[in-house]
Amino acid sequence: MRREVAITEARRLIAGGPIVLVTTCWRGNHNVMPAAYVMPLSFEPPLIGLAVHPSRHTHDMITYGEEFALNIPGKRLLHHCQYLGSVSGLQLNKFELTRLPTFKARRISALLIEGCVAYIECGLEDSFRVGDHTLFIGKVVAAQAEDDAFRETWLLEDDDAKPLHYLGLNYYALLGNRLEARVPKAEEVEADIEAGVAIPGGEEAQEEREREEREREQRAQDER
Repeated sequence: MRREVAITEARRLIAGGPIVLVTTCWRGNHNVMPAAYVMPLSFEPPLIGLAVHPSRHTHDMITYGEEFALNIPGKRLLHHCQYLGSVSGLQLNKFELTRLPTFKARRISALLIEGCVAYIECGLEDSFRVGDHTLFIGKVVAAQAEDDAFRETWLLEDDDAKPLHYLGLNYYALLGNRLEARVPKAEEVEADIEAGVAIPGGEEAQEEREREEREREQRAQDER
């Protein structure tokens, strides 16, 4: 039994990514706004897309300030995320209003918010009008994460160190357990073929995975 979903609500079917608190700075003024429309766009150069409606104060702050930071909160900032989206930085200083503690970013002027599990600093690379939003393309210039929250991927070991995910309306969630997938070995593929559940290209995919693992280990050694 399937329920019809309004096309205007279809976006929530792919919701669940980490919500971010976008911090901005222009002419010494600072602002923060929660955003859920965030996506990676490129490996090299490292680009991230952020969609913001033109009516939001953050839209002008990014346009003129030409930078922004993505602060990824955990559940401790759950209620702040909801509240910060309900007031405008055009009329109020949200940092003074909420008294959120901040610290200096490494490469940009925008402030970073204490208590988040990770941070991404971006310079504005480009922007495009997409539907009723503007897609800001940010080039990552610095990134950091709490050690108990992220090491190559989210660890998801401690609820307080998990990123907060936005589901829509005033609902949020935390991810559960981290699951590790692996490509089946050749003998396992043969067994799966007999059972009728074969994964195509199993042996080749395993070789590709091993090659990528060797390259990652080599890069790690080169960075030491």
